[in-house]
Amino acid sequence: MTPINIILVAIIAVFAWIAVAYNRLVTLRNRVNESWADTDVQLKRRYNLIPSLVNTVKGYANHEKEVFEKVTNARSNAMNAEQSGDPKEIGEAENMLSGALKSLFAVSENYPDLKASNNFVELQREIRDTEDKIQAARRFYNGNVMALNNCIEKFPTNIIANGFKFKKAIFFEIKDEAQREAVKVEF
Repeated sequence: MTPINIILVAIIAVFAWIAVAYNRLVTLRNRVNESWADTDVQLKRRYNLIPSLVNTVKGYANHEKEVFEKVTNARSNAMNAEQSGDPKEIGEAENMLSGALKSLFAVSENYPDLKASNNFVELQREIRDTEDKIQAARRFYNGNVMALNNCIEKFPTNIIANGFKFKKAIFFEIKDEAQREAVKVEF
């Protein structure tokens, strides 16, 4: 092989590596976006269930107005945060909503007729199922974020990531230790 051929092979190898690294980063970024969309679907499902849950409990516990307002406000704040697209802001709003739901379920324990209501039992099941799906979606999202962030930070792909302005993604996490507990919906 001539020196020119060696140089050409080296240049082709470098360009091939750049293409592979770039494509891997794009794939990881798209997985993060896809997993965020999956999380978003589950959060919206939760938002849609909450008014039915609140109305069911309201029928039995009319004097618990403060709890209902807290849940309604937390839901509204979470939906507004959702529009920002910022996982940190959404995570904080979701934590507040989880806390409000815990208060609502605590109130419902004082009403035996409510706990026996088929509507309430079904809503309980739906909320529990949704909370499980949100947890799974969070884990999937955070796993994809970790893969993308690792690729962006590790040498030598960090050179490509910096050159093409790939940004690290933000984990969807719970900051408040009290919020780490699952919403209890079983009586």
